[in-house]
Amino acid sequence: EVAVSWRPSTEFAGNLYRGEGILPGSPRDVWECIKPVAGGLRTKWDQNVKDFEVIETLTDTISVCRTTTPSAFMRIISPREFVDVVVMKQYEDGTMLSAATNVEHPLCPSRPNFVRGFNYPCGCLCIPVPGEPDKTQLLTFFQTDLGGYLPQTVVDSFFPSSISGFYSNLTKAVKTLKA
Repeated sequence: EVAVSWRPSTEFAGNLYRGEGILPGSPRDVWECIKPVAGGLRTKWDQNVKDFEVIETLTDTISVCRTTTPSAFMRIISPREFVDVVVMKQYEDGTMLSAATNVEHPLCPSRPNFVRGFNYPCGCLCIPVPGEPDKTQLLTFFQTDLGGYLPQTVVDSFFPSSISGFYSNLTKAVKTLKA
């Protein structure tokens, strides 16, 4: 199960969405499925990620990445691309964080056939559940401007169900990883 909530963003004229749920897998397994790295598992299970590439590695924990998405919501939403600076961090308690925000990069001009979207500060936290080594609290924050000429009602309809699908598909991916 996942709880999805939202409120108006202070960054842009859309919403900040929050997802929270307990996943049946260790933080390491959940992280393995969501970590933002080239060749990672995310493109295999996340229906909203078609391709993920690292454009430039700035440090071992900071990189500039491009994510492309397929069309969505019965093709009302055309393919998008996002260019973000991404930071990854592991905390002493075992929590793993991936945070990102949009950035312009000379190696990533807009491409034809994609609408350039913008991620405002967003991220995922894989938090260990005390006393439950095979469970992970996953906290996600999304505040995405999909760009283009989409009515806000379409965006508002898309995100909550998209986040629920993210958690459902991630749960299946973690189970497959453990098998």
